[in-house]
Amino acid sequence: MSQWSEHSIARAIALQTLARKCVVLVDNCGWTGHECDVLGVTTDLRIIDVEVKISRADLKADAKKDKWWHRQYGAWIPGQRRQEVTTTARQHPPKVWKHYYAMPADIWKPDLLDCLPSKASGVLLLSYGKDYTDLHHRPHVIVECIRRATPNKDATRLTPSQAIDIARLANLRMWEAYHRRDEAQKHGVAA
Repeated sequence: MSQWSEHSIARAIALQTLARKCVVLVDNCGWTGHECDVLGVTTDLRIIDVEVKISRADLKADAKKDKWWHRQYGAWIPGQRRQEVTTTARQHPPKVWKHYYAMPADIWKPDLLDCLPSKASGVLLLSYGKDYTDLHHRPHVIVECIRRATPNKDATRLTPSQAIDIARLANLRMWEAYHRRDEAQKHGVAA
């Protein structure tokens, strides 16, 4: 079993990679219309989407997600009971300024670059360092950017109202996480 989980990777990315660049970070957020494992709102009100992967198969399957495809529906085809559909690949998910994949370094192989749905996506690899840095003796996580994300020039900045909407979601999620932790402690379950 891997020493990594989706949550441990997301936490490391949020606290180490995005903490200084973003004013709000939300996990498993669908605000863009498509799920973001980590959605970050930068200090200049742009969206960074980080997709967390814990296996090669999970990474390869990502190219099939709707966020990577624009479908335009055309005329109804008589006799076939369907519409014409034109499908084109997207370089960036909707509303996203930068997109990254984050995964354990030990699953990465350079040929996986060919499996990514967009050449604009960045790649972050995580590994454990040898130094222990906290009171709980958790190993230091090293995040290496092996490919920087190419910014989406068409991504608009969020309005103040949109940024507040995302911040409200992050706030509510935090309080709900505290509640789940408290309930788990009441029942003697590790949180």
